[in-house]
Amino acid sequence: MNREIVNKAEEIIERNTGETSYCVLALIDKDGYPTASTITASKADGINCIYFCTGHGGNRTNRIDKCNHASICFNAKDYNITLVGTIEILTDADMKSKMWYDGLANHFSGPEDPNYCVLRFKTERYNLLIDWKEVSGTL
Repeated sequence: MNREIVNKAEEIIERNTGETSYCVLALIDKDGYPTASTITASKADGINCIYFCTGHGGNRTNRIDKCNHASICFNAKDYNITLVGTIEILTDADMKSKMWYDGLANHFSGPEDPNYCVLRFKTERYNLLIDWKEVSGTL
């Protein structure tokens, strides 16, 4: 059953990437408290790795610089996918170009914009509730 639920979670995450879908990203602030914000998941490799595009030097990246622990939650009335792991800031030109999508033009001048960066989240453990079946595990 675990593999079946994990497979469904991966399908849900894949459907919820792109500029019209959102999830919640939780990071630790400077005082050690969790902070949650809505963000677009740009790309995913199942539940293993999820990418986000954001501004460099803002609240998110400042929090990641201090603590790279993070959690992501995708949820709707029929599922709740919670992932816990680490997150890192990527600024290399190839990755920024690869992750660029049209909606980012509202915030950045292009993939070469120094204020634009990519976040890579790597899952260490998960808690999935799909079809009223709950599974937890580690990767």
